Amino acid sequence: MDKLLLSAIPFFLLFIAIEYLALRHAAHEAQEERAAVGYELKDSATSITMGLGHLVIGAGWKIVMVAAYAGIYALSPLKLPTGAWWAWVALFFADDLAYYCYHRGHHRVRLFWATHVVHHSSQHYNLSTALRQDWTPFTATLFWAPSALFFPPWMILLALAWNLLYQFTLHTEAIDRYPRSVEWLFNTPSHHRVHHGSQEQYLDKNYAGILIVWDRLFGTFEPEVERVRYGLTTNIETYHPARVAFGEFGALWRDVRGAERWRDRLGYLVQGPGWAPDESPVRAATRVSEQAARPAPGRQSTGSGRPGIEVSRGSGIGSPL
Repeated sequence: MDKLLLSAIPFFLLFIAIEYLALRHAAHEAQEERAAVGYELKDSATSITMGLGHLVIGAGWKIVMVAAYAGIYALSPLKLPTGAWWAWVALFFADDLAYYCYHRGHHRVRLFWATHVVHHSSQHYNLSTALRQDWTPFTATLFWAPSALFFPPWMILLALAWNLLYQFTLHTEAIDRYPRSVEWLFNTPSHHRVHHGSQEQYLDKNYAGILIVWDRLFGTFEPEVERVRYGLTTNIETYHPARVAFGEFGALWRDVRGAERWRDRLGYLVQGPGWAPDESPVRAATRVSEQAARPAPGRQSTGSGRPGIEVSRGSGIGSPL
């Protein structure tokens, strides 16, 4: 897997350059003020840095992952013949379904989201955004473990690689839509733009890797209608790679540490992004007594009452990409 992805790096950079030039030409033809639609130097530099870090950290973690998968495969009575063509078809579907489950889980569980939020942290959408990957790839191992009952580790890693390579092509605004039959069956740039959207109707939609049919089957499909606004509902406003990689973990730790009850601490970990506990009876009683003791406000405003909660929520998510 690593050799395949490493050999693809020159092609990634080449296609990023081609897209940049194409968008720059399109902006010039449209007489727009900005030099290149969808690209910003600091943003792209951060994305590329995150991608390189992901490869380095992932290479070390794969030793653990391969060892775990090899152990499962050695003990499994369900091995499929690696030389049979139908086993490769089964691998394709097993990998793509595992990716859907991984992706959906990493949007719905905040501990997992703290890893995946990295990929959604850019407010731009171009081929360099595809390289913006996390530096904590450990939880992904769980979602492909069932595949090790049927396939040897090298086949699982190969399937992961072709899925990631396919998803690189999705991160572009240069392609509008493919023919309707392709749009119905496969994940496309239009579908994945929705996934990176921060509007309410686009949140937690289109988790697909290669086949969009999983989203259609499980009720998470949303077509692209309104122009997508990329990024998070509350954007992080930083290009620092370490802050991009670990910022949500810090926010999660602060919420867990500040919780009054153990069930609330657990809730912050396993509930979705933006979850907050119901007000505890003690705190509610204290708040009521404080309000009763507070003098009635005069002509000057004392505030807006209940404070709003900013949700550091993603754009509704891959992969991986």
